[in-house]
Amino acid sequence: MNRLGIVFMQLLGHLPLAWVRALGWLLGWALYLLAVPRRRVVWVNLGLCFPSKNRAQIRALAIGTFVHFAQAWLDRGWLWHGSPALIRKRLRLTGEVHALDGDMPTVIFAPHFVGLDAGWTALTQQLPRTFATIYTNQANQTIDAWILAGRKRFGQPGLYGRVAGVKPVVAALRRGEPLYLLPDMNFGPEESVFVPFYGVPAATVPSLSRFAKLGRAQVVPVVTRMTASGYEVEVKTPWLDFPGEDPVADTALMNRRLQALIDTMPDQYYWVHKRFKDRPPGEPPVY
Repeated sequence: MNRLGIVFMQLLGHLPLAWVRALGWLLGWALYLLAVPRRRVVWVNLGLCFPSKNRAQIRALAIGTFVHFAQAWLDRGWLWHGSPALIRKRLRLTGEVHALDGDMPTVIFAPHFVGLDAGWTALTQQLPRTFATIYTNQANQTIDAWILAGRKRFGQPGLYGRVAGVKPVVAALRRGEPLYLLPDMNFGPEESVFVPFYGVPAATVPSLSRFAKLGRAQVVPVVTRMTASGYEVEVKTPWLDFPGEDPVADTALMNRRLQALIDTMPDQYYWVHKRFKDRPPGEPPVY
């Protein structure tokens, strides 16, 4: 079944984008209706982060979340199996791209919008530098190999396993490999600090501050937006005031700036993740 699924994704890579997106729309609605536990996670996340929105508004955001999630997943068919010319046509790199020139140590703050893989593909295909990221191995070896091959398709990037620790990642940073970092998730209280996210205490890894300090690196946000023609990958202005002396304060600042980005496209953020699974001592569970 796993191999059949991969063949299906390979076939999607040769279809018109409108067909892929239409199929993703249908899949997203099916997931919204059938994946009841995950739907509850999305509703809880949106309700906590947007308390001023009414039920109809939350429902519309939740449906949009599932649709964009499904469309982005199916887009991996053409990202990983489409022709290089097709991929370059559908991925538009914009903004302060010159901030990624040269060999200056750089941590890329890549928030969990649904287009994360599209952003990574655009950078590794269209820019001459060798990029790096941190990878969590999948339990299924067939799927794991497929994902790794897709993410290594262009530019001979470095994918460093999370279990290997920080040393190889810091070494890559100091060699001038920009680190594509996804720090806005809950990886457990042992690795996290509690800082506000939309006013709610959220266990958040302080890795953006940590890697920027260890690698003596600039921080450059890169935000990927799904569009009708593919994706827009925007390189934002480097954060000149980051990191500071306090990693907790840095992480709180990261979340505040992340909120401003999410507010521009809230239905493209990864609300399916249990962002508030871990709670501060004495706080009740929310899911």
